[in-house]
Amino acid sequence: MSMHEEVKRAQESINSVILGKGDIVELLFTALLADGHVLLESVPGSGKTKLAKSFAKVMNGKFSRVQFTPDVLPSDVTGIQFFNPKTQEFELRKGPVMTNILLADEINRATPKTQSSLLEVMEEKQTTVDGETLKIDAPLFVVATQNPVESNQGTFPLPEAQLDRFLFKIDMGYPTDEEEKNILRTYQKDEPMDALMEGITLETILSLREQVKEVTLADDTLNYLLDLVRVTRRTDDVELGVSTRGALAFMRASQARALLHGRQYVTPEDVKTLAPYLFEHRIVLSMEGAIRKSNEQVVKEIIDQVPVPVEVGTSK
Repeated sequence: MSMHEEVKRAQESINSVILGKGDIVELLFTALLADGHVLLESVPGSGKTKLAKSFAKVMNGKFSRVQFTPDVLPSDVTGIQFFNPKTQEFELRKGPVMTNILLADEINRATPKTQSSLLEVMEEKQTTVDGETLKIDAPLFVVATQNPVESNQGTFPLPEAQLDRFLFKIDMGYPTDEEEKNILRTYQKDEPMDALMEGITLETILSLREQVKEVTLADDTLNYLLDLVRVTRRTDDVELGVSTRGALAFMRASQARALLHGRQYVTPEDVKTLAPYLFEHRIVLSMEGAIRKSNEQVVKEIIDQVPVPVEVGTSK
């Protein structure tokens, strides 16, 4: 079985459990191959945690889960040096971040101090415990979930530095009427998640990540990508636009999507499709802009005003 067939089988397996969310499943695989992380946001009970757990189950790697609450400490996430009275020495107890897939469940229920414990982990793939730096074996993929801040008491908004480390922010949303009926029928007697099998190895993921870097990005497509990024910084409604780190993530995600679709070149459609998931959580609206519009509306206006290149070459 080829590596691309492994990925396709893993996608199909998850789609059999998470019904009607094929686009979201594809976005998670795009983020995985782009070496990024994903933030899932929606109302309680919409399947965020089940999606993350299903995704972890089809991968042949270590899986950890942290249920964030206001009393979770940074050391509960990264690890701690503790004194062993038997040996009369300090010993390292590694935290759940030393894994391949980390489910950060309800991340916005943790205090800002605890949220910040993931900054180094997500960006540098390492953690520091009492001055000792611990490297995390690749691949590391963080899937965080959160409920909308506006509908919950006892939540703490993620700061811009934290949000910028998520490649995508995805709204799960409610299923359609037909999808919801299919969900009830599917789960009426059985738990489909029990039948999920490992479908993709860590070696395959690392190899595909290297292939992603070789996907061609033509000048006109790259210019289109950069035009979108730069407009976020020049729009009157936006106080803080997409960062250079965001632009780099945008490029890598576009390459990953192209590879998932069996192409060795990025199209403007790849760029346009991914832009909302990359931009909405990265831009900060001005006070006037936030009164009149939502992040989603501003991003849509930005995408609509930037011309899409028509003729796209496949050479670098």
